Amino acid sequence: MPITLVNPDGLPQIDAYRQVSVATGSKLVFVAGQVAWDVGGVTVGEGDLAAQVEQCYLNVSTALAGVGATFDDVAKLTVYVVDWTPDKMPLLLEGIARAAAKLGTVPAPPASLLGVATLDVPEHLVEVEATAVID
Repeated sequence: MPITLVNPDGLPQIDAYRQVSVATGSKLVFVAGQVAWDVGGVTVGEGDLAAQVEQCYLNVSTALAGVGATFDDVAKLTVYVVDWTPDKMPLLLEGIARAAAKLGTVPAPPASLLGVATLDVPEHLVEVEATAVID
């Protein structure tokens, strides 16, 4: 496995992600920001942040699988949330947990969460992009 996740001493231990990833693979995989579309391009969970987070993570997993990768190969995630406020954290974590249960893994690579004014269309509340490393 080309990715090792680490929480170095001296940094906070965050359950949702690790502080550092070490990549040793030979190919970089860049997954475009995934929104809460189903395979037909229909928005899943309109108005429901947790449902949209879940769909985004499932879409990232599908994109990774398309090139022979999994969440175990992800070195970094970036999550964009419309009108982010800290009170939305439980919904974000719920969506991640639901996706993790369906995927059978806990996606916990280093992550950045950014609040944004808007995304591609008004009904999208979240977008998730990934960088992975494979052999």
